[in-house]
Amino acid sequence: MTIDQRSLTRIEAWTKELCLIPGLSGYEDPVSDYIRATFSDRRVESHGDAFGNLTLTVKGADPAAPSVMVFAHTDQLGLVVRRIEANGFVRVERLGGVPERVLPGLRLVIMNQHGRQIPCVVGVKAHHATPQDEKGQVLGYDKLFLDLGATSAEEVRALGVEIGAPVTYCPSFERLAGTRVSGTAIDDRAGCAALMDLVQRLLDEPVPATLHAVFSVQEEFNLRGAMLAAERLGPDAAISIDIMVASDTPDLAERGELQLGGGPALGLYSFHGRGTLNGTLAHPALLNHLVETAGRVGMPIQRSAHTGCLTDSSYVQLVGEGIPSIDIGYPTRYTHAPIETCDLADLEQIAALLALALRDMKAGFSFERRRYSCATS
Repeated sequence: MTIDQRSLTRIEAWTKELCLIPGLSGYEDPVSDYIRATFSDRRVESHGDAFGNLTLTVKGADPAAPSVMVFAHTDQLGLVVRRIEANGFVRVERLGGVPERVLPGLRLVIMNQHGRQIPCVVGVKAHHATPQDEKGQVLGYDKLFLDLGATSAEEVRALGVEIGAPVTYCPSFERLAGTRVSGTAIDDRAGCAALMDLVQRLLDEPVPATLHAVFSVQEEFNLRGAMLAAERLGPDAAISIDIMVASDTPDLAERGELQLGGGPALGLYSFHGRGTLNGTLAHPALLNHLVETAGRVGMPIQRSAHTGCLTDSSYVQLVGEGIPSIDIGYPTRYTHAPIETCDLADLEQIAALLALALRDMKAGFSFERRRYSCATS
């Protein structure tokens, strides 16, 4: 299946803009505001809930056809100011799965009370003064400190920084070779861009099914934000767009088979495995429909089964009497690091696949939980 260059171009532009907007869990409004402002078409119904989720609804051509909630999270992981010391250094708490080994010496930004970015760096002991036995150690976030350049707590507070202020990686975005890009919070701003492209595709070519495009909040914090949107919408099915860990680098070659540029990845199995007894097993009706849809147009499909990572779908699927759910992802390298890398072609193919899948979800579409076809003699 060929790549739609118009789609690729707008996905790149949206991904870049979204990656450059800091939006820690609980502070996603600037991200949602950008997305909402992008769609002024009257055919798009916009709804923001009290928790912060943004839902853009494109009604299907057939009221009897299914309604499908497709969602991507707007928030990113980071830190929160815990203490402002008398000498002007700042201590932090970790919010989300920030890898502590990447923090020392890193550039960060603190969002102050007025929404302005305050630059800072994470302090690191001078290499010339570090004993040999400490050089390979990873310090916990609770032992690190942020340097804003201030010399007192009063100077820090004069910058509008107080306890509870959100801290994120310094925003960045770069185009790499081919269709690959790197940036801050590729997880899940690139997923948001793919979902935005899906909205645009359905405006250009309406389908029978109704799309509820949900840009959810607080995924990196507790994975529960999207649940509230699902409870309000009561969709017939739910599909999460999020990263999946690429295994095409030398250090992860034995983990799986996901490759950048290899096409959309369907999540067959995910499980947290570290305290949160939750995960997502792909609903058979959605899995089969997506595989068959991709097969009809010759689109390559990748498959993922892994432990150690969850998406919003793990809780969305439990809403009400249960919502048929599946994860669709784009392989991503260096996940949760300050710079993540993905391929724009995978994002374009995700939007294309979902548009085709919604086109074929006509009235009477069956979500029956039958994994295998009955054999006939």
